[in-house]
Amino acid sequence: MDNAPKSKEFYKSLPKVELHRHLEGSLRLSTMLELAHAWGLNLPVADPPRLRAMVQVQSSDPPTSTNFLSKFETLRLFFRSQEVISRVTREAVADAAADNVRYMELRFTPVALSNAKKFPLGEVMDWVIASTQQAEHDFGVTTRLIASVNRHESVSIAEQVASLAVERLNKGIIGLDLAGAEGKFPAQPFEGVFKEACKAGMRITIHAGEWGGAENIIEAIELLNAERIGHGVRVFENPNAVALACERGTTFEVCPTSNYQSGVIAPHEHHPLPRMIESGLCVTLNTDDPSISNIALSDECFLACERLAMPLDQLKTTITNGIKASFLPNGSRETILHQIHHELAGAIQ
Repeated sequence: MDNAPKSKEFYKSLPKVELHRHLEGSLRLSTMLELAHAWGLNLPVADPPRLRAMVQVQSSDPPTSTNFLSKFETLRLFFRSQEVISRVTREAVADAAADNVRYMELRFTPVALSNAKKFPLGEVMDWVIASTQQAEHDFGVTTRLIASVNRHESVSIAEQVASLAVERLNKGIIGLDLAGAEGKFPAQPFEGVFKEACKAGMRITIHAGEWGGAENIIEAIELLNAERIGHGVRVFENPNAVALACERGTTFEVCPTSNYQSGVIAPHEHHPLPRMIESGLCVTLNTDDPSISNIALSDECFLACERLAMPLDQLKTTITNGIKASFLPNGSRETILHQIHHELAGAIQ
């Protein structure tokens, strides 16, 4: 196999799959500048580099979760109308298409989108669903949605979001996610919510082993029925977590750039992605928040292969893992898998 260095354009040309991308972290800078100017927001619209520093991680920023999450404080100012929420959703799908992403599961947090104007959660969900379906038709990226709730919010809010998501099951929404500050807020209080959603047919992915230890991965799998783990890069802190994930076939949605920028992995440390693969864990590559990190999925592929020395055949496996671990029904999943496998076979010799 040809493992000579490849350009970013090579990775952009490959058909790709993304399972872990947050809508709220996918706003285009150009859109933010336009909206901030139109609405007269108290933001430095006359100084785009200053606005960029408020919403995107800079090379001079400290690699901490506090700095990374601070970007959302500005991003949340923009979700002020149905038109904006629909536009941002459409642009997220369009940007994925431009990077040759063929299938994407886009997760969104209804509470975060509704807060600025206190929109009803069900209406927000319907706006995102409608915009996603139109964008899928227009740009050719098969896209499904995952509703996300936060650990720091109440269980009653999670129950409401889960119930509304179940009502929209297979109408665009196919999964439920738990995100947020796992180091401060345990997942256990949400056990009932996720088990009930799972019984109703909802697929489950949980953020764990990112800002909290490997025991959170065990908790997510055993208590919340997680089929996939968002990040999970601290899995090696507990051998039992590795063994459980291998036994259950749990898939890890790994986001290397985000891990470095948020301080999960120190700048001088080697990312555990290669070790995760060598240990038999099922791994996929993802962007997390492409706008905040100022990346595309092809940049993550470039980082994995050109900087972390992942062989191209392993990259091919992570891409096909994305379809195999997707929450699509079997028939749809196999159709996309066949197409992507064929194209990858031609592109990676």
